[in-house]
Amino acid sequence: MAAPALSFSQKLRYGTEAALFLAFMGLFRLIGVDAASAVGGFIGREIFARTRVTKRARDNLIAAFPEKSEGERDAIIRTMWDNLGRTVAEYAHLDKFDLSGPNPRIQVNNLEEIDKIRGKGALIVSGHFANWEIMPISASRYGIDGAIVYRPPNNPYVDRYISRARARKGYAEQISKHQGTRRIFTLLRGNKAILLLADQKTNEGIPVPFFGRDAMTTPAPAALALKLKVPMIFASNKRLGGARFAVTVYPPLDFTPSGDDDADMRTMTAAINLRLEEMVRADPGQWLWIHRRWPTERDVTTSKRL
Repeated sequence: MAAPALSFSQKLRYGTEAALFLAFMGLFRLIGVDAASAVGGFIGREIFARTRVTKRARDNLIAAFPEKSEGERDAIIRTMWDNLGRTVAEYAHLDKFDLSGPNPRIQVNNLEEIDKIRGKGALIVSGHFANWEIMPISASRYGIDGAIVYRPPNNPYVDRYISRARARKGYAEQISKHQGTRRIFTLLRGNKAILLLADQKTNEGIPVPFFGRDAMTTPAPAALALKLKVPMIFASNKRLGGARFAVTVYPPLDFTPSGDDDADMRTMTAAINLRLEEMVRADPGQWLWIHRRWPTERDVTTSKRL
């Protein structure tokens, strides 16, 4: 499906945004990966953190961790913004990240879990942890063939830059979340892996618990795993400091279908959310708390009216 044509005002707005984005990417590329990551972290902590979005992160943390002190939640928010700023800057240097060489920037834990799915159709599920682009890079460098499923940025020019940055690294085919269902089926049936992030709200999803509250969650990973009978493993990413990372791979989800397709899909989706929640709880500062992950009171009121 072709994207709808942009209006003149959209072209102007997106073009202006992209020009600023590309200027920063050029600067970040010029100063090198470590300096770029450090500058990005500073921008995240000192500029991004002052935006209104921080209130959303704080509200999410209060609901998810009512037992934590205000100081603890502030520390998580500061780490999150530092990480997000670094992640944006690191898009200029995706080609610099690797598992090998004299000074590798990525280490992978529990590689034996990857060996179990080599040459098989499989789902690798994760969330927005640290620099989330590191996980598919790691999978590709370790010989896992397949594709990533991604949600394109609203700005098509920025999307084009990011897609090309990924392609230069040579990892994984890229499939738009809204357009690739048939291709995903083909790859899984062809014994390829599909890598996806399942931690964002989707209005087309189903309500299942996440941190004790119903969150609209995509049932797609569960539906794929159940229909095609492929294993599902999980991965998380941790920033070790600067532009260095540790990716951890977890055992496959142990799930026995009951035969009731709808109930199984809902139960498995809840199990996926529980796994993701466990990874977030292990290191909350590594996760992106600014998502509109849970419905607001306004959303609930609107839904009741409908």
